[in-house]
Amino acid sequence: MGGEILKRFGARGTYYVATDLMDSSNDLGEQFHLGDLHRLVEDGHELASHTKGHLSSRKVSFATFRDNMRKGRESLARAADIEDSGNFAYPYGHVTFEAKRKLGPELVSSRGTCGGINGPAIDLNLLRANSLYGDLSQLNRASELISRNERKKGWLIFYTHDVTEKPSKFGCTPGLLEAVVARAAAANKIMTVTAVMGQLQAETRQRAAVLA
Repeated sequence: MGGEILKRFGARGTYYVATDLMDSSNDLGEQFHLGDLHRLVEDGHELASHTKGHLSSRKVSFATFRDNMRKGRESLARAADIEDSGNFAYPYGHVTFEAKRKLGPELVSSRGTCGGINGPAIDLNLLRANSLYGDLSQLNRASELISRNERKKGWLIFYTHDVTEKPSKFGCTPGLLEAVVARAAAANKIMTVTAVMGQLQAETRQRAAVLA
């Protein structure tokens, strides 16, 4: 449902996938199936890694976490028949200094759950992201963030999980998502993480050319 809402506004999103959750259910409800991944790709959305087993980096050794992260990237690319984007999100937002430092060179970007705006300085090893949970009562908070981002000319990331009329505590209603997407689309360009990374790289090359 979330992808359909984005499409109505000409936008696409980034879906962080932990492949071991495929064909399963948990306290958030039914997860996803292989066909869902293929439909997202066909619709132009981005698939990015969220480890294979949805592991917390704080509860296993770094070696175990790194291995699971790598397997997650490989299994997602194989299952969805896509190239690995190199973009990653830490499950639960849990990150350690060791993981952040050592995994950075392997990844294009890593996203956490620390709120705020990315910019003017951007930490690609721990992108800031803001939860979008609940119903329309949360719209003012999201709108204020969008307004702040417009003033700062930064990069604002929202994230959620299930999108349904009766969401889990980690999800939101379709009404809230649609209202936030409409507000963001009115004055901003909504992009996938890969698209933003491409833009940042192009700007870096342009600055380098000017300095040269």
